[in-house]
Parts: sequence; structure tokens; C-alpha cells
Amino acid sequence: MRAPQADEGQEEAASGVTIRVLITPEARRAELVADARAGLTGAVKSLPPNWFYDELGSQLFEEITRLPEYYPTRTESAILRAHGAQLIELCRAETLVELGSGVSEKTRFLLDEMAAAKRLEHFVPLDVSEETLRGAALEIHEQYGIPVTGVVGDFRRDLAELARGPRRLVCFLGGTIGNLMPANRARFLVDLEATMSHDDWFLLGTDLVKDPARLVAAYDDAAGVTASFNKNVLRVLNRELGANFDLDAFQHVATWNEAERWIEMRLRSLAAQVVEVAELETTVQFAEGEEMLTEISAKFTPAGIATELEAANFVIEASYTDAAGDFLLTLAHPYC
Repeated sequence: MRAPQADEGQEEAASGVTIRVLITPEARRAELVADARAGLTGAVKSLPPNWFYDELGSQLFEEITRLPEYYPTRTESAILRAHGAQLIELCRAETLVELGSGVSEKTRFLLDEMAAAKRLEHFVPLDVSEETLRGAALEIHEQYGIPVTGVVGDFRRDLAELARGPRRLVCFLGGTIGNLMPANRARFLVDLEATMSHDDWFLLGTDLVKDPARLVAAYDDAAGVTASFNKNVLRVLNRELGANFDLDAFQHVATWNEAERWIEMRLRSLAAQVVEVAELETTVQFAEGEEMLTEISAKFTPAGIATELEAANFVIEASYTDAAGDFLLTLAHPYC
């Protein structure tokens, strides 16, 4: 079911930045209540990873991207730096759309190339964190002098609400697509293709299958930043739903699921405990050692990515990777 839109569908800033709010705080809270009720009371406990990303969670994730163990961000950045000009020349995009934009740090390599080619007309970032989105949108407007239309929404359901324009390049970077279960991933790609015109392009970033030890280390860093990020979902439940999770009573766990070819992040209860969740008017029991799934991060092969894109009616025009074959950027467009 689609969440109610805000009464104020869009908010215009004199600076040239427009922020469209597609989900009200009340609707987002209702969604959290529904997800928490389903995830905490099921036979196997789980929570969707989108609840990591309040303002603190977004800051923690940006810190993760700079950790020595976390190779995806710097590897993807290097690929964009090396191949950005070629990529922009191929698609000749004028509007850049970014899904799950965060602070849009890597995207600036593409904005730079579009500006250098005198083709940059409009930037459209979409993110669930309004605070993060507002700050990044203003920075990019000031840096590039272009209109920015920020969209506070969810890429799983708000794709049709994104601004249309000539020759859009829709970017989904960082391997974020790997956080979706396979069926949801397929649905997302089909839904995205349905919103695209014949001259739109899609740039997808995916992390590739590699040594499991490297993969696990990237999600269980020595400094404990990822552990704090994982536990942030408990902070969100405590603050928003009146829960009384003791963060110290849970351990961050990252494991490689070889059969599914994805990393699983979990929170493991260190003792038998009962947690009260006031908003749900319920208590949640955890056995000692019981784990709650908070995120998957699927890893891919180039052939697998091609199969999934082709199934959603995309045609691949170019692929770019690093020398070690750690990460892949795929440029595609709808089949016409």
C-alpha cells in the first residue's frame, strides 16, 4: 500500500533547491510500527535495513565508507573517476537522478563530467533522510549552479514521482540493490524500467562475489563502526516506539551465506531477555543466542547482473570494473 503523501507536496527554496516530501513523518511512523510489529513478533525476527538511516545512521554509514576494510566506496569512486567521461559521452545525459543518494559524494564525479561537457541541467536526488538530503542538495546547487529537486521518499515505491526531463541518467550506486531480496530486486528493476523513456539511461553499481573473508571484514570492521550502525536500528525503536532495548545486550554479527551469495547482518541476544515496546503494546522475548536479521547485502557476478537486467527489459551498453574485479558499474537503457 502506498504511504500517504504530505499535504505540502513540495517546498520551494529561494536558493534554487526544491524539496518534495512524498511521505509525512506520521506516515513514516506508521510504516515503522507495521515493520516492527511484523519483524519482532514473527517466528524468525527481522527488521528492514531502511530503519538504520535516521540522521545518526546516515552519519555512521558515511563513516563506514571511509574505513580501511570497506572497499566498495573507494573502489566504485575509482571506477567513476577513471571512466566517468566515457560514460557521460556515451549516454549524453542532461539530468542526473540518484536513488538512495545520501550525501551524493560519489555522484559528483558524474556531475563534474556532465558540467565539463556542458550538459548538466538538473540534479534529482532521492533519499529517506530529509536532513541529509537537504544538506547535500544545497551543497550541489551552490557548487554547480543548477536546479536541484530533492525527493524525500523510498526508491521501492516512489520511482514514478521522480522528475522527468530530457536524457536522464538514473544512478543506483554503492551496491545498495544488494539489500533487496531477489524477488524485490526483480520488482524494483521492472518498476524502474516502466518509468523510463527511450532516451533515459540506468547506471547500476554492484559488489562482486569474492573471498568471503574480505566480505565479512567489510561488514565487521575492527573499529566497531558497523556494529554501532547495526545497533542504531535499536536506538530508532527506543526513540520512536518507546522500546527499552539495551544495546549492550546485543552483539553485532556479520556472516557470509554461501548458498545465497550474500552477507547477513544480525543482532545476537547475549542473554535471555524481554524487551518492552510501548507503541506496540507488547513485549518481545529473546532467547540467549537468538539472532535478528537486520540486513542482507547480495554479491553478484557480471553474468548474473546481465541476466537480471535483461529480464527487466534493459539492454547493457557498457560495463566498467576495477583491475581486481571487486566492483562493477553497468550502464544500460530500456529496450526499445
